[in-house]
Amino acid sequence: MSLSRKRKKELRKLQQQASKLWDSQQVLLGESANVAREAGRQLSHYSREQVVPAVKQTYGTYAAPYVDKGLKVSRQVLTDRVVPTAGAVVGSALSVWDAASDTRARLAAGRGLGGLDPQTYAKKAEKYGKQATKALSAKFAQPKRSGIGAGGVIAIILGVAAAAGVVYAAWQTLRADDELWVADDPLRAPDA
Repeated sequence: MSLSRKRKKELRKLQQQASKLWDSQQVLLGESANVAREAGRQLSHYSREQVVPAVKQTYGTYAAPYVDKGLKVSRQVLTDRVVPTAGAVVGSALSVWDAASDTRARLAAGRGLGGLDPQTYAKKAEKYGKQATKALSAKFAQPKRSGIGAGGVIAIILGVAAAAGVVYAAWQTLRADDELWVADDPLRAPDA
């Protein structure tokens, strides 16, 4: 089937128009990729110059005092309660060890218990142990707190920030970038 000259001329003209349109679209896509790249760069500058200082200032204003207070309280508990209690426990254990070693040495030497009544001392030890336990538990008992503390608030904020980062990363990974795709070598328009 042959085409008339007029039809061939019209088809060539249409093919030239399609090629011009294709070239202009390639240029447009290249420019849009440049704009998107520059927008990303400007966004990173804005984040570095505006968002990060605001977050640091807000942290310094609202969260830092609670963090400092928590560190101070934990240091105080460690130095005022944990270390003395551990020292008392270790000292008591060493005293019991020394007493047991002394008694073992006396028994080995044949001197026996030396007129001591073990039942009397067992009762006294039990009585003093109960008193000591009651006194220590009353001294170191912490009142029950209700509600969430500063550490819990900070943990929630960090958890929300981490979740937002994961969602943003997933969105960036899964979004359709078909509009931003630019071919490495421009494609030719199909021949008619």
